[in-house]
Amino acid sequence: MKIQLLTMAYASLRECLDDLEKNKLLVRIKEEVDPHLEMAAIHLRVYAAGGPALLFEKVKGSRFAAASNIFGTLDRSRYIFRDTIDKIKEIISLRKDPLSAIKHPIKNSGAAFAALKALPLKNPSSKPVMYQQVRITDLPLVQHWPKDGGAFITLPQVYTEDISNTGIQHSNLGMYRIQMTGNEYQTNEELGLHYQIHRGIGVHQAKANALGQPLKVSIFVGGPPAHTVAAVMPLPEGLSELSFAGLLGGRRFRYTYDDGFCVSTDADFVITGEVYPNSNKPEGPFGDHLGYYSLQHSFPVMKVHKVYAGKDAIWPFTVVGRPPQEDTSFGALIHELTGEAISQEIPGLKEVHAVDAAGVHPLLLAVGSERYTPYQQTKQPAELLTIANRILGTGQLSLAKFLFIAAADQPGLTAYNIREFFDYVLRRVHLQRDFHFYTQTTIDTLDYSGTGLNTGSKVVIAAYGDPLRDLCTETPAELGEYSFFGKMRLVMPGIVAFESSAYTSPTQTQADISAITVALTYRVPQLRNLPLMIWVDDADFTAANLNNFLWVAFTRSNPSHDIHGIDAFVENKHWGSNGPVIIDARIKPHHAPPLEKDPATEERIEKIFGKRGSLSGIG
Repeated sequence: MKIQLLTMAYASLRECLDDLEKNKLLVRIKEEVDPHLEMAAIHLRVYAAGGPALLFEKVKGSRFAAASNIFGTLDRSRYIFRDTIDKIKEIISLRKDPLSAIKHPIKNSGAAFAALKALPLKNPSSKPVMYQQVRITDLPLVQHWPKDGGAFITLPQVYTEDISNTGIQHSNLGMYRIQMTGNEYQTNEELGLHYQIHRGIGVHQAKANALGQPLKVSIFVGGPPAHTVAAVMPLPEGLSELSFAGLLGGRRFRYTYDDGFCVSTDADFVITGEVYPNSNKPEGPFGDHLGYYSLQHSFPVMKVHKVYAGKDAIWPFTVVGRPPQEDTSFGALIHELTGEAISQEIPGLKEVHAVDAAGVHPLLLAVGSERYTPYQQTKQPAELLTIANRILGTGQLSLAKFLFIAAADQPGLTAYNIREFFDYVLRRVHLQRDFHFYTQTTIDTLDYSGTGLNTGSKVVIAAYGDPLRDLCTETPAELGEYSFFGKMRLVMPGIVAFESSAYTSPTQTQADISAITVALTYRVPQLRNLPLMIWVDDADFTAANLNNFLWVAFTRSNPSHDIHGIDAFVENKHWGSNGPVIIDARIKPHHAPPLEKDPATEERIEKIFGKRGSLSGIG
């Protein structure tokens, strides 16, 4: 039996970056660059161009270099983990089907060998991160967007332990944003720790608070790239992030303790500190992955204990904003590693797609089975609704607002071909029957379309059965006869975006919907091929491409408040519509502002992309 040893095992971030550079997958930026807006602006431009990883050699105000766009393409991520990615897939697969290891022991022997790397190594002889102690202000203070509250760490690995059951076997490693400067934080002494609901750190802090004790927190920055991926990886029950880091990196996770704090010895930087019960301060604003600013809210304060840095440490960062961004590539890598693991957890589920262009959490598309009543001639969603409830009760999927779910009764139907999926659903959805609402529930912390922080609604739209309609391929002429509708644009077959007046209030919206219904109820039969209308501020922008439609329609609407219908009704507490369904995706007063680049910054960085600049010919 031949065992193939792993050949890729980066001991540090620098080793990875050197390897990328040798293979022309990284470019050094030799000009001095300001971490205030300029570094982020350069990153955004290079990412949009599908460009290389970046190494900023001269960061204004810091003696440390910085790197970004490391995971900017799926191909580059595959290269970084080229020797372990297949074994990771195999190991995750074995966790879904452990009997496979018994049935095929020779085939799975490589996975067993790779699993040796899953054992963290305590107190290694070399502890490079502890070379020196520095201050927060010595680090590259990267501010990404003009209205951000200050500088943030965007690729932190935040480590905590169960206070009543300490040790790495009871630890959590997650990626939660860290505010370094600004607001009311005491410089060099306090950091803002922002984490959302359904996060492991919350369990640890709740236990510490209940005991009236501070929670020890360690923030690892940099180190082997597998450590960064481990912090964002949704792992099966019982597989720790530190074990996964060793598996993916082909090198055991090395750590030690100092003053009671866990220290990742291979990290480039480690910040240790404590979060005390009921110690909160305003955190934010911050330009986030929905394409808007998450606003200022009260979050835990971390009292800084020590800041460690390696001898030639490199500060990794990314920039989040309206997708696609580098975290899109993270998502693609995670999907490749886990395959359809979620479908193994939920009986009948074939696949679920958290749509990146809509900000991930606002929109899920799913394909499932429909096997409950094969003996009945009438086809309608049944098992699909059971599956939908399971999806909305599973981890971070529970933060979704819109879940479109269809039965896998058409060959080739997939949630990842978005246009074809919508075509399938819109041809079959029964507007009077197939909309199912959940009100007064949780949504993504970063989503401001709801009624409060973490609070909003959900809707399941299920489709199964024979087609009920063809879909219009142009804007129906009947709509043009009513003066209420301004500019109208076909988004895709069966979906029309329209403008009218800007949003003013719920009362005015309801009055407008009532007027539309009065004017068009008699036209409902002629509008049967138009199941969905999107009420927007800019129809041209919304219909310009698929990503614009997904972003506008699903990040600017709260299902319970913003789904209306022409000749809609409520019967036995079930909502339905006899005519087209309308999603009001206009900007409302309570929405967060969208992200916009700073023109002056864009002008300043132009020289770096010019003829003699480090990034000449890129972007």
